Amino acid sequence: MTASPKTAASANLKKEIAKRRTFGIISHPDAGKTTLTEKLLLFGGAIQSAGSVKARKNARHARSDWMKVEQERGISVTSSVMKFQYDGYEVNLLDTPGHEDFSEDTYRVLTAVDSALMVIDSAKGVESQTKKLMQVCRMRSTPIMTFINKLDREGRDAFELLDDIEHSLGIQAAPLTWPIGMGKTFQGIYNLFKGEIRFFQSGEGKNKRPQEKEKLTDLNDPRLDELVGEPAAEELRQEIELLHGAGYPFDLESYLQGKQTPVFFGSAVNNFGIQDLLDIFVRYAPPPRKRPAATREVSPEEEQFSGVVFKNQANMDPEHRNRIAFLRICSGKFEQGMQVRHHRLGKNMNLANAITFMARDRQGAETAWPGDIVGIHNHGTLKIGDTLTSKEPLKFLGIPNFAPEFFRRVILKDPLRAKQLGKGLFQLTEEGTIQVFRPVHGRDYILGAVGALQFEITAARLAAEYGVQATYEPVDIHAVRWIQSEDRKKLKELKDSHPQSLVEDFEGHPALFFSSRWRLDNTREKWPEVEFLKVREHD
Repeated sequence: MTASPKTAASANLKKEIAKRRTFGIISHPDAGKTTLTEKLLLFGGAIQSAGSVKARKNARHARSDWMKVEQERGISVTSSVMKFQYDGYEVNLLDTPGHEDFSEDTYRVLTAVDSALMVIDSAKGVESQTKKLMQVCRMRSTPIMTFINKLDREGRDAFELLDDIEHSLGIQAAPLTWPIGMGKTFQGIYNLFKGEIRFFQSGEGKNKRPQEKEKLTDLNDPRLDELVGEPAAEELRQEIELLHGAGYPFDLESYLQGKQTPVFFGSAVNNFGIQDLLDIFVRYAPPPRKRPAATREVSPEEEQFSGVVFKNQANMDPEHRNRIAFLRICSGKFEQGMQVRHHRLGKNMNLANAITFMARDRQGAETAWPGDIVGIHNHGTLKIGDTLTSKEPLKFLGIPNFAPEFFRRVILKDPLRAKQLGKGLFQLTEEGTIQVFRPVHGRDYILGAVGALQFEITAARLAAEYGVQATYEPVDIHAVRWIQSEDRKKLKELKDSHPQSLVEDFEGHPALFFSSRWRLDNTREKWPEVEFLKVREHD
């Protein structure tokens, strides 16, 4: 008896979901996140040669750092999406901005993933940006694996690093690989999960996937003493015995609940420890999970298609000025050219010419499944937070807009470029790169950012992509808060009483500027019927 077409389609959907792994890489700047990203792509067969991040002066920039300002500075300021296959799994990797001034973009990316990979510098341990990102992951109970990087350099003791993770981040650290030495004495790693020892070969094939070298499967094998020396071999045996007695054993349920992080040691630049990480990642990281909407939870196994826009990017291809909306598929099957409902606008739209990503390189996406990220050509109709479905009116939640903390006024050098300035700011605002406010009684453009570096990046992109030259002067603004109230009369009275500080963002939401903390607190006390929002859900 053959299965009905509907049953067969449902079984195929479940099969595709089980193969998906969608995750984001997070770290403090300079922990080696971009290098690790390249090496994951190398092991996944998505690239054949990894260009060293250090060789930027030779124009061999990291595959995921495609923007000119990223290439010049050697930092990631946007998030990139890359897809590769590994051991029968479809892996979607989202490389997030490492610089703290772009943490808002990182937060939005973390709403689109099912798990995260945290990269830690072995010499520095847990750093400030890592702590902030961990707080974001904890809010969503995101499962996290940890890769302690740069073992080929002198660093902190491995036990000390585990203790740092547990005390600084409040999460159990369960090592699944363990280093043999560190820095000049680094000789390999012991895989506690498989009971295998791999030996480190320095400087061989850094840009190519390494060939399998000799490995041992028994800690008591005399060959271990011959290869690493008797003192190092004995120290390893004692450390593993201590881990078995006093360490946290890997517990899958604790990991999936975000209470425990499996820890791996290695050297990304030397391709060492990557395979151990990937093997366990695809096996145990979660497939696509249920996502909260305003009316209910949506299961990825539902046959009705749904997806949410979590990012917009303008001018990914400098030869073709364009905008791409990044759509995370939440349920059902995506098919090229399918018609969906855009619920914010209340209109139908065809998803034609959708693409998948390999950093800036793109290819057509004929089909895609829950967990996949596809790019939709955006002609101004798709905003961050928009929900698309095949029918049911849904609104996915959890994609926030943060009140900026730094402000600048834009002054055009050439008034005839006002139209280009408006267009550029509109598109960069769509991306979430910058926020723009305009006084209700005035014509100024006031830029708002979570971090000061965003102004520099915005100025560089306006000049390079829109031909706009301007100066950006400081303004006397301490804070901005969006205002809303169920009492329309009180809201109008508040607006009328603050004409000089009343502004609107680019979507028309009213807000107030405050020149000091005292003025903010005082106004809040005087108007208890009004909400002063520091975080606003994207419409």
